[in-house]
Amino acid sequence: MKTEKLKYKKGTLIDGPLLIKPQIFEDERGFFYESWNQAKFNDITKDKITFLQDNVSRSKKGVLRGLHFQCHPNPQGKLVRCVIGEIFDVAVDLRLNSNTFGKYIYSYLSEKNKNQLWIPKGFAHGFLTLSDQAEVNYKASGFWSKNDERSINWIDDDIKIDWPLEKIDGMNPILNDKDRNANKLSYYLKSGDLF
Repeated sequence: MKTEKLKYKKGTLIDGPLLIKPQIFEDERGFFYESWNQAKFNDITKDKITFLQDNVSRSKKGVLRGLHFQCHPNPQGKLVRCVIGEIFDVAVDLRLNSNTFGKYIYSYLSEKNKNQLWIPKGFAHGFLTLSDQAEVNYKASGFWSKNDERSINWIDDDIKIDWPLEKIDGMNPILNDKDRNANKLSYYLKSGDLF
């Protein structure tokens, strides 16, 4: 298992999120890899994370989910992987004391590369589905809490995510009402719902 810290598009490392690349064993029968190992995960994160919930979503091409986070007292860290298809996965730093506050990292997660993205507490998460279908599995370090769930608008001018819309054949992203009408980061700065 290899890990890689990710950089904001201007070259600045963002501390916290990690791209996890499993060791894949392939032969004429197919492949095998270890998708989860508590001891190895604790070692690479230098923390003892307990996952309380596993989630699965299936999306068609062009679906954009996010940017989601849960505020205190029920924040969540997420370990995300795409087991069918491909997604453009994003994490936005919402830690007020971080020198990369409001910056984002991204990775392409797919059934082909089998990579996983660790997104610790203090980040918003979202993804754009690039393949005809994508199934995303993620482990969460906290239970879902409707009262603490928040969404940041995917086209927030203060974050300026460079979504690869050209990879969805010129279509507009498909969003649900909650994500389409989400507040901007500036709203959460005033509300005190950040980290």
